[in-house]
Amino acid sequence: MYKFVAIDLDGTLLNSYGEVTKDTKEALLKAKSQGVEIVLSSGRPISSTESLAKELGVDNYLISGNGAAVYDIKNQKLIRDRFLSKEQVLNIAKLCEENSFFYNVYTEDEVIANSLNYNVLFYHKENLKKIEEKRTHINIVQNIEKYIEDSGKEKFLKITVCDESQFIFNSIMKRLKLIDGIDVLETEYMSRKKIKSGTEDVNIQYFYTEVTNKNVNKWSAIEFLLKELNINKEEVVAIGDNMNDIEMIQNAGLGIVMGNSNPKMKEIADEIVSDNNSEGVLEAFNKFILK
Repeated sequence: MYKFVAIDLDGTLLNSYGEVTKDTKEALLKAKSQGVEIVLSSGRPISSTESLAKELGVDNYLISGNGAAVYDIKNQKLIRDRFLSKEQVLNIAKLCEENSFFYNVYTEDEVIANSLNYNVLFYHKENLKKIEEKRTHINIVQNIEKYIEDSGKEKFLKITVCDESQFIFNSIMKRLKLIDGIDVLETEYMSRKKIKSGTEDVNIQYFYTEVTNKNVNKWSAIEFLLKELNINKEEVVAIGDNMNDIEMIQNAGLGIVMGNSNPKMKEIADEIVSDNNSEGVLEAFNKFILK
């Protein structure tokens, strides 16, 4: 019997519009009632992940910033963190500014950007459907470097860097990899999401990478929780779709990826389910988790 399920959000639990279906919500609650610990494991800020966890009723723990933070929701307490330092963030911001790369910085409670573009535009459109306290807090500032210098903030989950051009994106990757003390997510495939503009669907497509502190990943955060909960890794199911899920898919007792996952993820998975727009997570729960 599986006792612990780690689920990625974007591209996995959430469909292309950022929604979770009614049947999938019911499956999560049923598994919870059967004693399964369900932990949302996302690259999003703590506040954004927490609001969704509470909405779905899977609100004991969460993993945020691709493993940079483990948060105890019931006690409103950060129980493990591996943050980027201010110095690291400013070094990366300087590189992006000098080369006109679009980037945004994630703290515990907000995404800092200088415009609504790429992933930030998707969060903004998603926010329009939510009440204030359930929104991802987006802070648009004129100068990100100056804001970070002056704000007094010291804890940073990750930085996301985006571009529509693969040529420019490859240049971004080469330069980021020269910086010591960080991990740069290897992504070869475009992020593809949809937003509504009137009655039309508009595709948001871009290459992106995510920068975290060294040795930060979702599996290391999961291992911390497993020790706290006295659960073996063989009793863990991990469900994801992208390269920031690779360690948890490889190490869990059962690693499941979505039909929309990139080919590399499908090569390492134990099981492949339907895509995130066809209730793949519900399929996984019905086949492998629910009694």
